[in-house]
Amino acid sequence: MTRLANSQGAVLTSRASRPKARDLLDRSDMGQAMTEAAAAAPQPRWTLNYPRLLEALFWITAFSGSVVFIEPSPYDGLILLTLIVWALGGVRIHRAVLPGVAFLVLWTLGGYLGLIPYWNEPDPVEFMTHTLFISTTGVFYMLFFSENTSRRFDLCMSGYAASCMLAAAIAVGSWAGLFGNPATMTLDGRAMAPFKDPNVLGSYMVPGVLYFVQRLLLGRWAYWPVTLAGLALSGAALFTSFSRGSWGAAVVSIALMTIMSVATADSRKMRLRIGFMALAVVGVVAVGVGAALTEPSVREFFFKRASATQDYDEGPTGRFGNQKRSLPMLVERPNGMGPLRFRLTFGLEPHNSYINAFASNGWLGGFAFLGLVLTTTFIGFRLSLTRSPYLRQGQLIWSAMFVFFLQALQIDIDHWRYFFIYLGAVWGLEVGRVKWAERNAATARSEARP
Repeated sequence: MTRLANSQGAVLTSRASRPKARDLLDRSDMGQAMTEAAAAAPQPRWTLNYPRLLEALFWITAFSGSVVFIEPSPYDGLILLTLIVWALGGVRIHRAVLPGVAFLVLWTLGGYLGLIPYWNEPDPVEFMTHTLFISTTGVFYMLFFSENTSRRFDLCMSGYAASCMLAAAIAVGSWAGLFGNPATMTLDGRAMAPFKDPNVLGSYMVPGVLYFVQRLLLGRWAYWPVTLAGLALSGAALFTSFSRGSWGAAVVSIALMTIMSVATADSRKMRLRIGFMALAVVGVVAVGVGAALTEPSVREFFFKRASATQDYDEGPTGRFGNQKRSLPMLVERPNGMGPLRFRLTFGLEPHNSYINAFASNGWLGGFAFLGLVLTTTFIGFRLSLTRSPYLRQGQLIWSAMFVFFLQALQIDIDHWRYFFIYLGAVWGLEVGRVKWAERNAATARSEARP
């Protein structure tokens, strides 16, 4: 009896624990209703990631800098688009960047004052329009690099280095006759494409070479095959441009960056590593140049280009003679000769950016350009020798800018697009350093209070 009762109780309990069919149907209906309600609810909309968009657009702009064989170049349109997208996020100006902005504005204003007598001539008007455009990009870069400084600088150098590799492959390949038309892609045996001037190609490669060399000096071995390939390509393009100024700029800038890196090294071990890698780079370059000079035609052209002066430099009507004869005239003309008027007087461009600043932009623009160079030189060395999170970035970019200022003595750099990128980067990194110093000072004051 007891066993039967237990059996029946178990059966009853089992039956009672089973859900009824109606309950199952109700739960099924409820689940279906919840599913339908979730489907009917408004789904989250696709949102635009503004910072990522701006970074991507900026990288593409930096990468496009070497494509200038067409006018207007892709860079011109992309930088305008980047400027507009950046401005939509708000414009902030730090006081540390104001001197650089003021000098660029005054330099441009002086050019327009000198343009007044020649408003009806299309070439001077076009020249000053480009001056206004290029100086505006300089102001933009100063402000752009002032925010999120390290991230934006690294993006810029990444895009620029990739651009150097592309341009170098085109330049070296066309110079070697692997593809393209030598008549349009080279000039008198010098690599030129994708630029219109071998000197511009050579100078464009200098910051790229510095970027790859610095990675080796500091032991940044991530993606080392790309670093070595980039250095080989950029160095080859620099060599085949046969630009004396660019060769000198590369040597001086690498030496300057190496010296500053050693002087600010964190340890003796780091100094030894930098010294060893510098010697290794010099050795590899020497082997590469020596191998290239085994070709008789290359060797003959190399030594011809390596001479201190060329025929067009010498004599009273040569480059240096024209510069000397222009000085008394510029002293007598507060508004200068006017944009593009120097070549009408002397038959050649000034090939000196400092003289050209006074000739095209008058006293106002000339002294503004000198002020810009002097103040940038001061903050460039301070940035490169003062310990901060921006020390290594400053050493890279200032080494490039310093030799650009030296090259300005023998070539016109004031309309180079990439000159204004690096000008803005120096000032932007300085703003980042100033902000960092201000934060440290504020923290120290707060900790010193009782």
